[in-house]
Amino acid sequence: MDKSLLQQQVLERLAEDLLQVEQAARAAHETATHEENIAENKYDTLGLEAAYLATGQARRAESIRQAMANWRQFRPSPYDASKGIQLGALVCLVDADDRQQLLFLGPDGGSMKLVNDAQLVQVISSDAPLGRAVMGKCEGDEVSMQVAAIRQQFEVLWVR
Repeated sequence: MDKSLLQQQVLERLAEDLLQVEQAARAAHETATHEENIAENKYDTLGLEAAYLATGQARRAESIRQAMANWRQFRPSPYDASKGIQLGALVCLVDADDRQQLLFLGPDGGSMKLVNDAQLVQVISSDAPLGRAVMGKCEGDEVSMQVAAIRQQFEVLWVR
């Protein structure tokens, strides 16, 4: 599995998300500034609510732009067993029921699921709980993390 193809898929998905958020921000802004939505009394808040929504959408768009910049600059390096799992690693975990899970560790802002070579790949950052749990681990190491009241155990099957 090619990490650069995964990176390209992340950038494409972020671009799609940015387009949708920008369209939603424009629509909310138009609603907020439309003359028919000028408040006639203190209970008439449609324009104000649309302005808040437009502001939130604009912030989300900026967050996506920043994530895209981070992912464009990102250069996944090959796995180095002496350092263990680092940012850019493609990791296969297996649980006690022999279910495998593929992870691609990348910069913030790219948390998503992708399909590559007919396999599901979870893209996470090193700040995500599972990302923190696998950092520094090597093939064959146990990974344990607490999710609510449940302790999850995995083994690192392979790393690339």
